Amino acid sequence: MEPLTWTGDLGSVLTPTMMAAVAVFALALLGNWALSLVGAKSGEIAYENGEAVMLSRAPLDYTLMAMKFAILLFLACCAAYVVAGMVIGNLETVGIIGAMAGRLTPVWIALVLTFALSITYKRRLGLYGKLFDSMIGMIGFGIVMFWVFAAIFGGPFDMIVTHGELQQVSGMKNEPPGSPVPGAAESGLYPYYLLGGDNLARDVFSRMIKGAWEVMKIAPFATLFAFMVGITLGLPAGYYGGRLDTFLSFLANLILAFPVILLFYLLVTPEIVETGIPVFMAAVLFLFPILFVAVMINSRFYTRPGVRTPVLAVVLVLLGWLYLSLVHQQDTKIDFLPASLSWFDLFDIPGGILVVFVAVMFVNSPTVFRIVRGLVLDIKTRDYVAAAQTRGEGKWYIMLWEILPNARGPLIVDFCLRIGYTTILLGTLGFFGLGLPPESPDWGSTINEGRKLLSIYLHPALPPALSLLSLVLGLNLLADGLREESLRD
Repeated sequence: MEPLTWTGDLGSVLTPTMMAAVAVFALALLGNWALSLVGAKSGEIAYENGEAVMLSRAPLDYTLMAMKFAILLFLACCAAYVVAGMVIGNLETVGIIGAMAGRLTPVWIALVLTFALSITYKRRLGLYGKLFDSMIGMIGFGIVMFWVFAAIFGGPFDMIVTHGELQQVSGMKNEPPGSPVPGAAESGLYPYYLLGGDNLARDVFSRMIKGAWEVMKIAPFATLFAFMVGITLGLPAGYYGGRLDTFLSFLANLILAFPVILLFYLLVTPEIVETGIPVFMAAVLFLFPILFVAVMINSRFYTRPGVRTPVLAVVLVLLGWLYLSLVHQQDTKIDFLPASLSWFDLFDIPGGILVVFVAVMFVNSPTVFRIVRGLVLDIKTRDYVAAAQTRGEGKWYIMLWEILPNARGPLIVDFCLRIGYTTILLGTLGFFGLGLPPESPDWGSTINEGRKLLSIYLHPALPPALSLLSLVLGLNLLADGLREESLRD
């Protein structure tokens, strides 16, 4: 078989069209800048029934129109590659780009359904629905959800990957993108390495998709747990003040006095892991989500003990079971379950992932604590808080059901940004070979393996690097969109 080209047979039509669109956009942009420098004005605009109507157009308007249509033409060509990859089964016709687009068919379908349903019911979805009034927010949300769906469909479901992330094929070491796999027909393998092979003859495309799953397993949930710790401690610190605030603020500042990267490295180094400190930290930190949920339920139904007691009992039993399953680690200092009760352990988290998870929680919690404390100090002086105090509401009810909902805007924005920071930290750890297992397909480890031959082969390191960049960019854009819409509330 011949190697695949990037654009296949479609490239003879679509590639020149895309290049023409880029050229038109560049010329229109230069023309717009030149006209703006000489003081050119836009055409006349009138408003009828609240809508703008263009009465006349000036050269400046035509440059903007040209830029707009050039962008639309470029996006139409990109969409044509995606649709062709989904519809046309001939890989030589669609090329590498079309073949990857075809493998990502479940992701495109999930994205279209998500956007269609969200836009249809956006007026009923609160702040999330308002996100679709912001172009920046929609772009960021689309990028983030692309990687979320790619991680889900490519990770546990194996619907996207073409080969196993650890599978090695003889003769594919450092082969360029689109290289045919020897003997694929006889062995039942996918016939090509779409993004080439790495230095161990593994498929770069499959490892990139599996790497997304590794990120999604840790970054969002570790950040969520860190927020529960920060909120649980930040609410009483800001509301009560006094010695409690002084003590908790001192501990937070003590942790923040260490450089974040250095502290992160220290927690995941093999010498610290062997002492068992991260496992004991997990046993303590994982108590905070249980405490947070229990206090929330108790404060909500405090005046209705007939509802509160059974709900709280069921929730605590379930959360306690999950807690013991998370904390219990075989062959460690927290191996407290006898062999006869092994069924009690719902899941077994690999030691490397648990250590990284705990490190993310510990590093992020003090910053979240300070943000929550500052918000509480401001919000507790509002009139609706005074009204709740006058009604005789409990202090935890006021903190969790009056103050916290009104602090959601800044917290949601920071949550998105913090997932991005965590993703970068995970990539950095993987790059230095810390935390996750050496064979892990996470993006940081893959970049580290590919950079050793970067001057000769670009393809092993470039896809995971661009994936990491795009996910963090999407999270930042999503945070900007949420901030913009939250300020309008």
